[in-house]
Amino acid sequence: MRLPTEPDPGPQVNIVPMIDVIFAILVYFIVASLFLTRSEGLPVNLPKATTSEAQNSPPITVSLDAQGNLTVNRQPSASADLRATVERLVQPGRPAVVVINADEGTNYGQVVTLMDQLRQIPGVRLAIATRRP
Repeated sequence: MRLPTEPDPGPQVNIVPMIDVIFAILVYFIVASLFLTRSEGLPVNLPKATTSEAQNSPPITVSLDAQGNLTVNRQPSASADLRATVERLVQPGRPAVVVINADEGTNYGQVVTLMDQLRQIPGVRLAIATRRP
């Protein structure tokens, strides 16, 4: 019980819980943004190229790792089925960009064979994935 001579402390705003909530929201958005990156190929060690360009349209990604494993948009595929698989993904009447995502340790002959198979598909433009030095 207060004595009548004590001054009234008045309302107070404690901002520490508000700072905690803001910090928690900030951490959530930072962590969530890390999962927004879209990786459609396998993790390969890309070669470097100073003249590389970014592609604007959503590509079809053909990945070839150092062991010779082939995937199309992260789905395993056989080299013999590559042409049929990519033809199913190409929309009729629209040019498609197929990005070859080959490990720098991959056999050069395998990459050329892939490129030859992909160039036989009408409406397909090829791109080779690289990383800047």
